[in-house]
Formats: sequence, structure tokens, C-alpha cells
Amino acid sequence: MKKVKLDQEERSLLDDFENSNFESTLTDKRKREIQSSAEVAFKKDKRINIRLSGHDLSAIQRRALEEGIPYQTLVSSVLHKYVSGTLQDITANKLARRAK
Repeated sequence: MKKVKLDQEERSLLDDFENSNFESTLTDKRKREIQSSAEVAFKKDKRINIRLSGHDLSAIQRRALEEGIPYQTLVSSVLHKYVSGTLQDITANKLARRAK
């Protein structure tokens, strides 16, 4: 696996994380609310099969590796964002800003 090069701030954050220097500020009630919402939103009770080009699958797997998640989870997340209307086309947004 290719080693990711971190800048100084990223390295500091990683060191703090690995040394358990982070403390959650969420209340138990809020944690339960978030967990309940996530369970409902991401309940996976259906299976699909899809054919992709090898190039696209490799790109998806590479992006998932960068995000630190399984590629199936990345695909599921993108599809969820698309159907819920929260997926944003960054390229289109940039072009729209330039046109103004």
C-alpha cells in the first residue's frame, strides 16, 4: 500500500489521535440520537449488482482508500447523497461561480 505523505498539521493531528488526546464533547443523549439516525438512514437491507469499467472501479477504490473506508461504503454513500439531494457537483459549482 502506498504511504500517504502528511503535512505538519496532519501529522500533529494523527499523533494526537494515536495518543488518545481527543475527548468527545457530545452528550450521551446526542450520541444516541446520532446513532439512531444513522441506523435508520444506512440500514442496508437490499443488494444490487452493477457493472463498472475497470478504470472507474479502480478510481473508486483509490478514493475509498484515501477516505479510509471500504469502496462499497463509498458507493453507497454517493448513491444516498444523490437520491437525498445532497450530492454536490463541485465542478459545476466552480463553473457557475466563474460565470458570475
